[in-house]
Amino acid sequence: MKKIKKIINKLWNVKKKSKKIIYNTKKVISLLEKNKIKVIEKKKNKWFTNTWIKKAILLHISNKNANLYELKYKNYFDKFNSLFLGYKKFIKKNIRVSDGAVIREGVYIGKNTVLMPSFVNIGANIGKNSMLDTWSTIGSCAKIGKNVHISGGCGIGGVLEPIQNNPVVIEDNCFIGARSEIVEGIIVKKKSVISMGVYIGKSTKIFDRTKNCFIKNGIIPKKSVVVPGTIPYKNYSLYSAIIVKYRDKNTDKKILMNKNLRK
Repeated sequence: MKKIKKIINKLWNVKKKSKKIIYNTKKVISLLEKNKIKVIEKKKNKWFTNTWIKKAILLHISNKNANLYELKYKNYFDKFNSLFLGYKKFIKKNIRVSDGAVIREGVYIGKNTVLMPSFVNIGANIGKNSMLDTWSTIGSCAKIGKNVHISGGCGIGGVLEPIQNNPVVIEDNCFIGARSEIVEGIIVKKKSVISMGVYIGKSTKIFDRTKNCFIKNGIIPKKSVVVPGTIPYKNYSLYSAIIVKYRDKNTDKKILMNKNLRK
């Protein structure tokens, strides 16, 4: 990977369009789909963004013309093709994708996943045994762990620019409730439960009721159970995300992780 990384970083400073750029960015897209590289990955228990991969995606966008991609039931006029052209790998990995789902190339989908009508943008990485429910959207380069349920209408933020910014990370065994929005590089740690209609970004006040303190690093702690709420602010109430407790057996009973849907 060091070789392709070096090439991309060198090409990043090339202003003119060239076939060499497209040739190498296609390699990067292929590696993303095979899970050989990841835009964001964990090193020494911390998440880091591989900015050179973002550079490759942006180079691909700026150097390639939009084309008409004609599939059997829908067409695209885009600079990125659809992952459905390689649908045979869905069979091998027991992936189920319903009508209306859009998956751009450069996306990795793990085994035994279920994708309802949803949108997954380039660079995203979806772990095994996860489910994206109806009208959920996964942004560019976002990381979804294994055994994650993204409920209907959720928005999981990604980011291409600025290249140094982190996309959202949802770690393993999390449940994200319907119509929730998690954006701006927020990290949701393992086994957390985000209730319906929770909005979390960098400017959102996150209050831990159990410890009577604010969370300031944009990281939702492991096993958090988060609900929408408000906190007093001057003469009015300010929206906030409230950690009401930490996940226990009672929480697990209320969460349906759709195991039967993967069979």
